[in-house]
Amino acid sequence: MEQEKKITTGFSGLKAGDKAVISGFSKGKDSYRKKLLAMGITPGTPFQVVRVAPLGDPVEIQIRGYLVSLRREEASLISVSQAA
Repeated sequence: MEQEKKITTGFSGLKAGDKAVISGFSKGKDSYRKKLLAMGITPGTPFQVVRVAPLGDPVEIQIRGYLVSLRREEASLISVSQAA
């Protein structure tokens, strides 16, 4: 039985089609962190990157059955774990 390794990385390393799990938040604006939590972007929640704009900003993710667009700067507050 193979053991799955989890790699914790920043949001910026993801591209369209990648699947990952929210592992936490880095230090930053507390008000924006609260906004992300209110939208259901909570630790342990799986998501998929749907598309990335041609210039890399914004990025659209599918999480909890809905689509959310985040600016790269705002998404940089999110730490993610990606299956290796």
